[in-house]
Amino acid sequence: MSENEKVVYDILDKLDIEYEKYTHVPVYTIEEADNLKLNIKGAHCKNLFVRDRKGKQHYLIIIEENKKVDLKKLSWEINSTNLSFASEERLFKYLKLKPGSVNVFGLINDEEKNVKVLIDKDLKGDYISFHPNVNTATITISYGDFEKFLEFVGNEIKYVEI
Repeated sequence: MSENEKVVYDILDKLDIEYEKYTHVPVYTIEEADNLKLNIKGAHCKNLFVRDRKGKQHYLIIIEENKKVDLKKLSWEINSTNLSFASEERLFKYLKLKPGSVNVFGLINDEEKNVKVLIDKDLKGDYISFHPNVNTATITISYGDFEKFLEFVGNEIKYVEI
């Protein structure tokens, strides 16, 4: 287990957050994850790491797996310049993650709170699932514990309409 994954479990334990862990082959897309036919409960999330036009502000977008994001509309909603996907280098610089493993737990590595979190208002449910900083596992936590984790990391959060 990598240190980047271990720190997720350590923090969840510290926060007294219960989780279910599912290990699997590496997956890089929602489609690949769906093809695994794992019976993971709760909302499955898509996480997108984007930046504004000048690369001065970065965002982690969290949406339900089947939704599509109109980045132009979203940039208008959050009063930003045009949004585009951030590079692999920026992903590693800010969240210490690699492509295919983008997830909310990467915020643990954003000590300077550079990344703003944009959560789709429609993302609800009893449970929610994310990768634990690697794409060879998925963990499920309660939605309440998801909010508890977000409060712990302290990044700015905005609920948006996707």
